[in-house]
Amino acid sequence: MIAKSTEYAIRALVYIQLQNWKTKRPGAAEIAKEIDAPEAFSAKILHTLTKHKLLDSMKGRGGGFFFAENQPELTLYKVIIVLEGDSSFTRCGFGLRNCSNSNPCPLHDKYTVFREGFLTITRSETIGSMANKILNKEAVLNTTSLL
Repeated sequence: MIAKSTEYAIRALVYIQLQNWKTKRPGAAEIAKEIDAPEAFSAKILHTLTKHKLLDSMKGRGGGFFFAENQPELTLYKVIIVLEGDSSFTRCGFGLRNCSNSNPCPLHDKYTVFREGFLTITRSETIGSMANKILNKEAVLNTTSLL
């Protein structure tokens, strides 16, 4: 439903949040390793997130990526919109360009329910809420953390 770059971005943001709570600012190489993503691709994604002010960064000693203290909770919806636009919430599940209520595809009614549920989840879940689940051992960030 979302692009690989968005998956990496969300995992990176959750990892950064966890590290920031420990008063650490991880760098791009560390983030890429921890989220099991290619380093150059991760750096590009992190640059995009910083450019759109979803994240801050600092160069030099003590630098890395971090969330501003006064930044509001970052929803998954906001991350998806920045990286992909609204296509995840509007496109046809059957792949048709002109699918609508008046011109439905064979999956239209069922896919609309799925798409609306996805929209609800992304608007309510935040990077912080996901990081809390990992912190509380209710979830994992990657499968290597299970070893």
